[in-house]
Amino acid sequence: MESDNVDEIVHSQLFSSSKTPHNNNNKNNNSVRPATSVHELLECPVCTNSMYPPIHQCHNGHTICSTCKERVHNRCPTCRQELGDIRCLALEKVAESLELPCKYGSLGCSEIFPYYSKLKHEAMCNFRPYNCPYAGSECSIVGDIPYLVAHLRDDHKVDMHSGCTFNHRYVKSNPREVENATWMLTVFNCFGQYFCLHFEAFQLGVAPVYMAFLRFMGDEIDARNYSYSLEVGGNGRKLIWEGTPRSIRDSHRKVRDSHDGLIIQRNMALFFSGGDRKELKLRVTGKIWKEQQNPDGGACIPKLCS
Repeated sequence: MESDNVDEIVHSQLFSSSKTPHNNNNKNNNSVRPATSVHELLECPVCTNSMYPPIHQCHNGHTICSTCKERVHNRCPTCRQELGDIRCLALEKVAESLELPCKYGSLGCSEIFPYYSKLKHEAMCNFRPYNCPYAGSECSIVGDIPYLVAHLRDDHKVDMHSGCTFNHRYVKSNPREVENATWMLTVFNCFGQYFCLHFEAFQLGVAPVYMAFLRFMGDEIDARNYSYSLEVGGNGRKLIWEGTPRSIRDSHRKVRDSHDGLIIQRNMALFFSGGDRKELKLRVTGKIWKEQQNPDGGACIPKLCS
């Protein structure tokens, strides 16, 4: 690690409480148009979502999804008649014959799916928006990566840095105040990608710990192309962690609860801090590199960014 490529940032009191799709190349536009009007019939009048079996109807033929049937206390929202337990089997059968485009078509997905397979695909579609990866609050913002990067910078005031090496010092005057404090430190831009470095304190069982980990702003399959290392130490001792960054498709809590990162027990953290052990002073260094396949067919070889 070259010192001129390393940014040192000091943070004081940083803790805040906390596919097998059908291809549409051979489909013409006429195969999609008739489905549009029928698709409107499959829209629940209460929640406006697409209805899936069991689809219920009242004696007058008005339909409703099974979830909303309970919400309206078994009364038809259209005619106020009792719904009972009548299934609209005809509409369920019609739905089986439909093929509809993915709802993320405007974001780039061009696939067409049978009606009952569409929902499953959309839950895993690579073009679906990402959730905001900020860990310090329950942020409801979703969007593509460029939008989220701007959102993190402008709305969450997250530090943005270029380069694949880092050197951070965490300072906290009262390290005994843990209480699941969490904070997302920095977004790094390297290899044309964005990475989120997290550092936080939480209770692991009855023991307070500190944890640092990296998340990749993209899908898991692309995250596997990268590796990272984290190192913390002091008083002649050090801990080193190496791993693959997790995709932001995995929630911050999921990554944290899987302990997939550098975990430092509080007693060890205070030992690294030196002095009277009453103030936390941790220096965390690290780097990100890209795994490249050896042209001779051998093992992957790391590539550091320039």
